[in-house]
Amino acid sequence: MAQRSFFDVDERLAALSAAGDPLERLNAVVDFEVFRPVLDAALSRSDRSRGGRPPYDAVLMFKVLVLQALYCLSDDACEFQIRDRLSFMRFLGLSLGDRVPDAKTIWLFREQLVQAKGIEKLFARFDDALHGAGYLAMGGQIIDATIVAAPRQKLSDEDKAAIKDGGTPPGWSPAKRRQKDIDARWTIKRGRRKRSEASEMKAAGVEIAVPIFGYKNHAGIDRRFGFIRRWAATSAAAHDSRPFEALLDPKNTGAQVWADTAYRSKRNEAAMKKRRLISKVHFRKPKGKPLPGPHARANAARSAVRSAVEHVFAGQKHRMKLFVRTIGIARAEVKIGMVNLAYNFNRLAWLEARTAPA
Repeated sequence: MAQRSFFDVDERLAALSAAGDPLERLNAVVDFEVFRPVLDAALSRSDRSRGGRPPYDAVLMFKVLVLQALYCLSDDACEFQIRDRLSFMRFLGLSLGDRVPDAKTIWLFREQLVQAKGIEKLFARFDDALHGAGYLAMGGQIIDATIVAAPRQKLSDEDKAAIKDGGTPPGWSPAKRRQKDIDARWTIKRGRRKRSEASEMKAAGVEIAVPIFGYKNHAGIDRRFGFIRRWAATSAAAHDSRPFEALLDPKNTGAQVWADTAYRSKRNEAAMKKRRLISKVHFRKPKGKPLPGPHARANAARSAVRSAVEHVFAGQKHRMKLFVRTIGIARAEVKIGMVNLAYNFNRLAWLEARTAPA
C-alpha cells in the first residue's frame, strides 16, 4: 500500500469544499470569536499554577456543542465523529495530529454552561451580532411551541404521584435520582391523519392523539428574516402560552404578533395592548357553533404568515433530529438553546448565500 501524505488530506478537503461542505460555509459566515468573552466569563478555568494538561480552547469546545446540535450526536458519538470526519476536524480547526476532546470533556464543558446559565447569554450575544450585521428584527413576530421528545421514564404509580406533587419519591437513592428525569412530563399531541382516496371519510380525516414525554421549545421568530429572537424551554405539559410575554421581542420594529388559537386569551391580549402591539392571534371557534365568516377569513390570512414558524420547527426535528437525551430542565434548556442557536447559524448561512454575488 502506498504511503499517504498530508497532501492527500489537502486533496480530500479540497474535494469536500468543491462538494459544498456546509460546515466550511458556517465557519465563513459566523464569527465564533464573538462568543469568547461570554464563554470565558461562564467557565471556571484554573490558573494552572500546579501544572497539568492545558484545557481545550473555549471556542473550540463551543463549536463541538454546535456539531452536536446540528447532527444530534451524543457525547460518545461526537468524539468518534470528530476523529472520523475531516469536515468536523476542519470546522474545529484541528489537524490529524491534534488532541480530540473525549466524551467526558464534552460533558464537563456542557455541564459548566448549565451551572453558569450561559446559554441565554450566548444566544443574546449572537442576536446582538445579527443586529450589528444589519439583520434587524423586523416585520413583526411569530410565536409558537413544539414538543421535544425525551427518553421515557419507567415509574410506578406512587413515583408518578410524588413527582407530580413536586417531590422526590421516597426510597430513591442519590444514584437513582441522578438517572431519573423528574422535570419532563407527558402530554398529548393531537392532529389528523389523512384518509386514503378510496375512503369515504377522506375529506374529514381521522383525528389522532399521540402521547409524548419530554419538553417544549417555545420560540418567537421575526417575520422579515426568520431568525429565532426569543425562546424558552418548559416541560411538555406546560401550556403553549405560558411564556408568551417572555417571548415578545421589544427590539422588533414591527407591531404585529402572529400566533395560533392556543395563545388567544384575555391575559395575552392585554399584554400585547400594554406594549402597543397588534394582535394577529387566530380566533377561536365558538363552542357548538361554526366560526363566523370574517373570523374564518382572518384566520386563513394569518395562517399564511404564521406558517413560517412551522418551517423552523420542521428544520429542527427533521434535519437536526432534535431530541433531549439529558436529565433535568436545566440541561434540557442548554440542549434546546443550542439547537435554536445552531438553527440561527444555518439561517444566517442561507441568507448570506442568497445575497452573495454569483
